[in-house]
Amino acid sequence: MHDDLKQFLRESRNTIAFTGAGISTLSGIRDFRGKNGVYLQPWHGRQVEEILSLECFYEDPSLFYQWAKEFIYRLDDFHPAAVHRVLAKLEARGMLSSVYTQNIDLLHQKAGSRNVYELHGSPAHHHCLRCRKEFSYKEIAPKVLADELPRCSCGGVIKPDIVFYGENLDESLLNQAFKEMGKADLLLVLGSSLTVQPAASLPLATHYGGGKIVIVNAQPTPLDRYAAARYSDLQEVFGDLESWLENQ
Repeated sequence: MHDDLKQFLRESRNTIAFTGAGISTLSGIRDFRGKNGVYLQPWHGRQVEEILSLECFYEDPSLFYQWAKEFIYRLDDFHPAAVHRVLAKLEARGMLSSVYTQNIDLLHQKAGSRNVYELHGSPAHHHCLRCRKEFSYKEIAPKVLADELPRCSCGGVIKPDIVFYGENLDESLLNQAFKEMGKADLLLVLGSSLTVQPAASLPLATHYGGGKIVIVNAQPTPLDRYAAARYSDLQEVFGDLESWLENQ
């Protein structure tokens, strides 16, 4: 099974993974645009994109934290699945250079991946909007779970360092991603619908750089026509890869 993908992995001298919310559905975390996606169902009458907008956060940060209580601040309840485990094993064996992720669930790090770049930011860090003091996830999560609006001792509201709608992605990180993917022999696009720009355009850097793209995603993506191999079942593909690695 998936012999072409295994061959690509063996031949590649520089493999990069680009991951989206689909890989974490295997861990029990709902994705955003799949058939049971978070974005498809309004929350208390508000669209999730609105709740995740910077304008809405400034207007009523408690609304975000009420929503995020279930979706962001219970990460200790979730554990890495097959994709996270395999990527960590590939990196440990020198077969994967890095992971660029759209996810904010910290599961790559929990699985043991070291070179993880979070394009949409991370809830691992928070900061006060008034004095810029920094706080960790472990400091903030208990407050959110207790229905408390996180505030700094200076009185300022605390915001997670995730990229809200209306905020720009880290330009230096985005430039780094384009540069690195442009040099990749192989790019694994995993569990991403490739619809959120500008991150969704990143795989084209590999295509134009002469590298191969492999896409594994349940739904079609706009870049499927560029894929050297295309699969739909993440669990099947990475369950097979996990067995393959154990027998190497």
